[in-house]
Amino acid sequence: MKAKRVTVMAMCIALAMILSYVESQIPSPGIPGVKLGLANLVVVFALYRLGWKEAAGISLLRVFLVSLLFGHAASLAYSASGAVLSLAGMILLKRTDKLSCVAVSVIGGVLHNAGQILMAWALMGANVVWYLPVLILSGTVAGVAIGVVSAILVKRIKL
Repeated sequence: MKAKRVTVMAMCIALAMILSYVESQIPSPGIPGVKLGLANLVVVFALYRLGWKEAAGISLLRVFLVSLLFGHAASLAYSASGAVLSLAGMILLKRTDKLSCVAVSVIGGVLHNAGQILMAWALMGANVVWYLPVLILSGTVAGVAIGVVSAILVKRIKL
């Protein structure tokens, strides 16, 4: 791997971690689990500019490091389940080249929330499924916002 590529990936991991931390400092809108997903800016950018393997590495390393530094085992479980499902969906949809960056981001946001609900179901039982519509709506809204900014970054930043 070339030094420039490794450096860009390291900067992406660091930026994703910083964005995760910044987002953790923003007060919750009163609905548990609802977040903007700022770190996903970096993941979507990496998916389009570096490739799916690099985006997956950045996302999963960020989840692990942020959970290790600022979270706990449960936060790792929820974050990892959301990240894996989100990544899988975004990678598959991007490969089709039929959807925009915004659409791929929306699917990522919704699947991230679905992954977290699946983990909550596994840990706490089926009574959490009622919360899925709220998270689908928030994942859609966040996905649009992150997708618009990501599309601008992908267009303007060439590697």
